[in-house]
Amino acid sequence: MKDFIKINPADNVAVAIRPLPKGMIITVDGVDITLGSDIPAGHKFALIEIPEGKNIIKYGFPIGHARHNIQQGDFLDHNDIKTNLAGTLDYSGIAIDNASPDSPGTSGKGKEVSFMGYERPDGQVGIRNEIWVIPTVGCVNGIVKQIVDQVVAETGAEGVDGIFGFPHNFGCSQLGGDHENTKKILRDMVSHPNAGGVLVVGLGCENNQPKDFEKFCGDYDHSRVKFMVCQEVEGDEVEYGVQLLRELYENARNFKRSEQPASKLRIGLKCGGSDGFSGITANPLLGEFSDWLCNVQGGTTVLTEVPEMFGAETILMQRCASNELLGETISLINNFKEYFLSHGEPVGENPSPGNKAGGISTLEEKALGCTQKSGKSPVFGVLEYGERIKNHGLNLLSAPGNDLVAATALAAAGCQLVLFTTGRGTPFGTFVPTIKVSTNSGLAQRKPKWIDFNAGTLVEDASMQEVLNNFISYVINVASGEKVNSEKSGIHEIAIFKNGVTL
Repeated sequence: MKDFIKINPADNVAVAIRPLPKGMIITVDGVDITLGSDIPAGHKFALIEIPEGKNIIKYGFPIGHARHNIQQGDFLDHNDIKTNLAGTLDYSGIAIDNASPDSPGTSGKGKEVSFMGYERPDGQVGIRNEIWVIPTVGCVNGIVKQIVDQVVAETGAEGVDGIFGFPHNFGCSQLGGDHENTKKILRDMVSHPNAGGVLVVGLGCENNQPKDFEKFCGDYDHSRVKFMVCQEVEGDEVEYGVQLLRELYENARNFKRSEQPASKLRIGLKCGGSDGFSGITANPLLGEFSDWLCNVQGGTTVLTEVPEMFGAETILMQRCASNELLGETISLINNFKEYFLSHGEPVGENPSPGNKAGGISTLEEKALGCTQKSGKSPVFGVLEYGERIKNHGLNLLSAPGNDLVAATALAAAGCQLVLFTTGRGTPFGTFVPTIKVSTNSGLAQRKPKWIDFNAGTLVEDASMQEVLNNFISYVINVASGEKVNSEKSGIHEIAIFKNGVTL
């Protein structure tokens, strides 16, 4: 195991792999450097003298500039580095690398892989056969819980992968974009292939009118999806809901797993509670996986967290498969910056206290690590919030960095599961299986009921190919039915993006 890593030859900082003591002499590129202070694991130290105002280089790109003169061997954190980010930018000089990239799945490198999934009548493939109860408005959350609890008590959910309700506090007192966001996310859940049955429960007087919402859902499978409006039910609405859910349960039990090509997989890419190892271990692993799924298998991955692209967005722009997609990506970035600025907030104040404690000092540093989850594949799609996947290959999705909101948006876009890297740890799971990938082995050891896969071995002399092969096998097993830790803990949550006023 190495003591440190210099990620890119152009870098003027290195990252400690383990805690390094003050006074330790290390050799980098043939130069002996004496550490001026203790360097915690995951944190940076200077390889050369860096004058005040000069850029700090990591991953081969600037991650900000020095707030003061920095000596060779000095420890650097957020107190020493200031972001270079400001407002919106003119990206007119950006040119895409390849105007005619290969289509997904045409690399010809590697054998075709399959998983055991549930094929739905509309051709979609799910990796779970669950029954979902979705409220159109928060007012009926209690009714939803009673319905779910009663049917679970009766059936034990035998023959399906679970019966779950998804409470939220929206669907009424919303206007404009917020109202549309709620409708889109709930509609996307109704049509999601991981659900073998869906009961939509409305109140009747909400802004998200149940009858209008039913029309908004389009042409749906009436044997798989049912609607009820509590105010229109004569008598006990819970009893009526239980009757409908029993019917959905009996129908869902008829679905069986069958062999499906990996090209049918749609997988979300997310990180949260990132640390100094995120861009060295777990995020590059997801990048390698994304390239394998998109380029070799013809599958689909989706990258989101737009604010955490700031500072690395030009890398993604240059990989767009067409000039049209380049324009959409530029709008994706600048529209989100305008969202920040419209609320009087700076675009560069992103790293959380946990990020900083873990070794991330600026948003550029976070973004350069975050975007590695997308690998090197071309961008074949750009999605608005609440929009569903249309193109195979790598897609970019408009959503904030908030873990629950972004993971929900990925699932709503059609992803059957979410890959979630973390250096600090988190127990949550969205409404599809959420695989937690630790950036360091210490976290995996401390939180075995949170972490599903440890990428920390990548700095412990394990090869990327070895870890990638193990990871591919694990993801295929999860797609075929193996439960992740959040599922085992009964954690299934949604969160909807809110921007406007509440009436």
